[in-house]
Amino acid sequence: MTTTKMTASAFDFGLLIEAEDLVPHLGHEKLRIIDLSRASVYEQLHIPHALHLQPKLLVRQEETAMGLLPDAEGLEALIRYLNISPDHHVVAYDDEGGAWAGRLLWNLHCLGFENTSLLNGGIHAWLGAGLPTSSDQETFTPVDHLVPVNLERKAEFQIDYNELKQLIENENIQVWDCRTEDEYTGLRLAARRGGHIPGARHFEWSTALNRQNHLKLHPLPRTQQRLEQLGFDLDQPVVVYCQSHHRSGLTYILGRLFGWKIRAYDGAWSEWGNRLDSPIATGEVPS
Repeated sequence: MTTTKMTASAFDFGLLIEAEDLVPHLGHEKLRIIDLSRASVYEQLHIPHALHLQPKLLVRQEETAMGLLPDAEGLEALIRYLNISPDHHVVAYDDEGGAWAGRLLWNLHCLGFENTSLLNGGIHAWLGAGLPTSSDQETFTPVDHLVPVNLERKAEFQIDYNELKQLIENENIQVWDCRTEDEYTGLRLAARRGGHIPGARHFEWSTALNRQNHLKLHPLPRTQQRLEQLGFDLDQPVVVYCQSHHRSGLTYILGRLFGWKIRAYDGAWSEWGNRLDSPIATGEVPS
């Protein structure tokens, strides 16, 4: 089987970009801006030329798992909707600080497509900077040579239940739980059983966001220092999870920004907590 080699981005964008850096490129034919805000927000205003994407296109649901990576057919549908070729660059944003936007980028990374950027602060930062908006519904000419659905690199970014359980039993992996403290301790039940994966350390995803600065990320050194204070070793691999790999969409991006070897458990607590054979822990969050 032959595979299509992904080309380098034509844009000098990093994985995280600021609103002002996007402005000069608005309307570029190889730039695809994806808006994952609520539909009501998008209909009222969005970044010019942005395409709205419903988060339901990012996930596959099973009886006990809500946020799995779609199968090949679902991923093909996603790529057709995004209408991107290997030489496009995707900039994603939302209205919640980057969780759904990060989840989209994770899906694309699983396909080996890494010409991607997260817009720091999303629509809130865009509006905070006084930049132009639109209420127009964008249409695009269908592109030739869509990004191929090739999952050869998926294991770099994703981990499944069986592999994670074995690593936990062997105490051979560090795990980042980015849910709320009540979910972590088991006080709030969002599955058959509450609690957390044994050995997981807790750092809630939204803690990385600065609510006084348009939901932009706090300075990365600050967040990295806090993670290290909690006992994380950024030189060793980590697995991140939440309830359905929605909130952990942002923490996955954070890990990549730190240069961390990070994988996401997309089965997440909806799978781990609903299964009756998975080991769990409960109790207080370590300080």
